[in-house]
Amino acid sequence: MKTENTDWSETRIRVRYAETDQAGVVYHSNYLIWFEVGRVELCRDYGFNYRDMESEADAYLPVTELNVKYRVPARYDDELIIRSRIRELRSRAISFAYEVLRASDGMLLATGETHHIVMNSQGKARAFPPKYAALMKGGTVTISPALI
Repeated sequence: MKTENTDWSETRIRVRYAETDQAGVVYHSNYLIWFEVGRVELCRDYGFNYRDMESEADAYLPVTELNVKYRVPARYDDELIIRSRIRELRSRAISFAYEVLRASDGMLLATGETHHIVMNSQGKARAFPPKYAALMKGGTVTISPALI
């Protein structure tokens, strides 16, 4: 069941020197870290802390697939906007979409997606915890009745 949410969560970061190569261009793997920052802040926007979902509900969201399309390079000291949203929410899986923009001119630098399964601490697939699925139901996201 595809459950597209058009409401973006936005997080601002500034590119640090350590995130760039000798030419001052952001090294590609940093975008994956920024996607994680965006996911964590998106959870906060939905009213919960990702860490609490792990400890209270024994639910973890390991990445099973990701993709990134790099369009324009980010550079040292750029202020960036990391936009994150739920792309799809299913009973045992969730996908997120991302956009990375330069704050000064709104230029789209990169887009991406990550796909996750829900697992417990023993590494077994499990259903999305109902409490957290209900919190993520905000905006235009609809959740399969199996989740509630």
